[in-house]
Amino acid sequence: VGLAIVAAIRGYKCIFVVTDKVAPEKVDLLRAFGARVVVCPVAVAPQDPRSYYSTAQRLESETPNAFRPDQYSNPNNPLAHERTTGPEIWRQTDGKVTHFVAGVGTGGTISGVGHFLKRENPKVRIIGADPEGSVFSGGSGRPYLIEGVGEDFWPSTFDASLVDRTIAISDRDAFAIARRLTQEEGILVGGSGGMALAGALALRDELTPADLVVVLIPDSGRGYLSKVFNDRWMFAFGFLHGERPTAGEVTAAKHGDEPTFFYVNPQDSVRDAVSLMRQHGISQMPVAKNEPPFAAAEVIGSVDELALMRQAFDDAAILDHPVSDVMGEPLPTIGVGEPVTKAVELLDRANALVVLASGRPAAILSRSDVLAFFSTSEGSTTEGGNP
Repeated sequence: VGLAIVAAIRGYKCIFVVTDKVAPEKVDLLRAFGARVVVCPVAVAPQDPRSYYSTAQRLESETPNAFRPDQYSNPNNPLAHERTTGPEIWRQTDGKVTHFVAGVGTGGTISGVGHFLKRENPKVRIIGADPEGSVFSGGSGRPYLIEGVGEDFWPSTFDASLVDRTIAISDRDAFAIARRLTQEEGILVGGSGGMALAGALALRDELTPADLVVVLIPDSGRGYLSKVFNDRWMFAFGFLHGERPTAGEVTAAKHGDEPTFFYVNPQDSVRDAVSLMRQHGISQMPVAKNEPPFAAAEVIGSVDELALMRQAFDDAAILDHPVSDVMGEPLPTIGVGEPVTKAVELLDRANALVVLASGRPAAILSRSDVLAFFSTSEGSTTEGGNP
């Protein structure tokens, strides 16, 4: 947004490349300043030509007189925080700061501030808060929904030697803390701010009354009103629980507390998909990229027993084709805490649903699952009655 404002004032043309998990109000804000915004899929590898890294590189090469600030490798990124943010924290705490907690994205903030504070007092502990799944806390770079932090590679602007401890924070905890901070303290923060505060709260058992902890909140929650602060979105992604019985109760009745998410990869053969469906007694199955745990965006299609039967009848050779040749549209999704009434409505138009828990696919819910649930004494007497 800062770059968009400068570009508007100076008359520069500005192009921003973002992923499709970025909240729409953020994109709208950039466009309001006259910027062009290119939205790229998040569920692709960094080297994929569709990734936002590759797209930014391509646009730079195609655009005459283009300059790419590239905050992932620009040394001015951490230097700005070493010269400004770090000294500001030191002055405002009278040099008494003992812990600095911040999210890690490009690494610019935590590295710049860390350089300054460690120079002033080597005993200051620098704590990185990181989304579960990000490489900084030992993940592969996927999957998570928190925006603006975490990565799937190590930026050159990040000096990991300054960080005394990295704490992995789940989407669920980050969003819950962001909502709690807003409702209890009147401080409207985004998911990355909730993540940073969750990281600080994880330190509580090791702190003393003499410690002074500074937590950096990177942005306002105004850019997340359609997501973190939207109950409908939070329910749909399985972060909130509502009226019982819920979709999660139906899957738990069938699979137990840890239901299995059966899937097939797009490169697997149709024969393998049929075998897996027969093995587990299911007639529909999602097609998902990569390996679990999955992001919801990585579920890219589905296979259906009836459709496969028809295609195999017409041409038996189809059984040795990759699943990507025959897959249909992705199954509709429902949050684990959403009521069964919504499941019944969705199943009126689809044979099965993908159940999301904390933003990730967790189970498959079919018509027969719902019917079996309400045919048992447990289902028929669950609080909330029949759907």
